[in-house]
Amino acid sequence: MSEITSDPSRDIAEVPAVEIINTVAVHLLSAAAVKCGLSENGEDEIDLAEARKLITALAGLITAAAPELGDHHARVLRDGLRSVQLAFREASPFPDAPGQGPGEKYTGPVS
Repeated sequence: MSEITSDPSRDIAEVPAVEIINTVAVHLLSAAAVKCGLSENGEDEIDLAEARKLITALAGLITAAAPELGDHHARVLRDGLRSVQLAFREASPFPDAPGQGPGEKYTGPVS
């Protein structure tokens, strides 16, 4: 997954679509985790408005790409998505109603 950014001389035409999708998803997932307070600095980096955007984008990407990614790749990404959705719910002082949280219009309610 990290090959896309680690070798700038690598021609994008040579990179399989699954690798690009996974890389983008991991970046969204990592950013969402930080914005939910799941980093070393934790509460200093919480920004739930930004996390909501990132999680919703990640959910849309995974939902749309899952048939192309195959079960193995999609399952790992869905697990990560669910983790940040739950972290968002925990970090929120006023949790969304079931089915109304970030990305839940694509994933269904997360609990």
